[in-house]
Amino acid sequence: MASKTPVHVTVTGAAGQIGYALLFRIASGQLLGADQPLVLRLLEIEPAMGALHGVVMELEDCAYPLVAGIEATSDLKTAFDGTSWALLVGSVPRKAGMERNDLLTVNGGSFGPQGEAIGAHAAPDVRVLVVGNPCNTNCLIARSHAPDVPDDRWFAMTRLDQNRARSLVARRTGVPVSAVQALAIWGNHSSTQFPDFENAVIDGRRLTDVVADRSWLQGEFITTVQQRGAAIIEARGASSAASAANAVIDSVRSVLEPTPPGETVSLAVVSHGEYGAPEELVFGYPVRSDGKSWQVVEGLSHSDFARERIGATTDELESERRAVEDLLLGPV
Repeated sequence: MASKTPVHVTVTGAAGQIGYALLFRIASGQLLGADQPLVLRLLEIEPAMGALHGVVMELEDCAYPLVAGIEATSDLKTAFDGTSWALLVGSVPRKAGMERNDLLTVNGGSFGPQGEAIGAHAAPDVRVLVVGNPCNTNCLIARSHAPDVPDDRWFAMTRLDQNRARSLVARRTGVPVSAVQALAIWGNHSSTQFPDFENAVIDGRRLTDVVADRSWLQGEFITTVQQRGAAIIEARGASSAASAANAVIDSVRSVLEPTPPGETVSLAVVSHGEYGAPEELVFGYPVRSDGKSWQVVEGLSHSDFARERIGATTDELESERRAVEDLLLGPV
């Protein structure tokens, strides 16, 4: 353990609910492995620094052997200095009366400077996972401000949606969650996302052969996955936190570890035109990793129904890109 150089991990919005649920799992080794020391670089806005210092005290009180240092800051340069994983969790939540474009503008105003700081101060091997919503387009904005960071280092989180979809199918069919594979999320992390039941499998059988009720798959299943976040807010009075933190861990592990046979993982990545999605959008795809690099899964087929749903989420992402054009740098 001592022979490894500590890896710097940045978490923005570190005193928020997701940050609080996430940091202790990172510090325990669940993100980068049980033998990888790390330095936590924790970013918050100035009014939340008191709360962040409380979180730091708790981290210190856990006495995690892997934690080689903690830097709590409201300064972007300090937060991203030398970081190899930038987990952009913090964002302004949607409030009553806010339109989606309002949310895009408010959060885009912070993700641009964060992208600039990543480009200027992060480690050469930096990878970025955007969690704060609207995460696809926030990732688009941040990436435009860090043009020297390669395309394959940028991700937005759709893994929570995949986890929700797998769990829902498992409950419906009475199988373990591990039996449900290749159930990927296409497009935007929003109510237009498409959970691709057509290419999913259960214990090696096509999901559509196991679940004969096509009306459920095309109706209640999709809408339940799409609206799950809203249902959680309605039930607990706050947005998903522990499940979102869990999906952050899953997302990073899915990049760092080889994808199991027969499985795909859901990540939103920079499109290069795969499956007809416009280039440069941060688009949700099924992805496979060999532990060193990743690629979008090729050769999947879609019905007219699926193509229509993927078209709808594509249209929304293009609309979001137009809404934030003044926040983008370069030809993104």
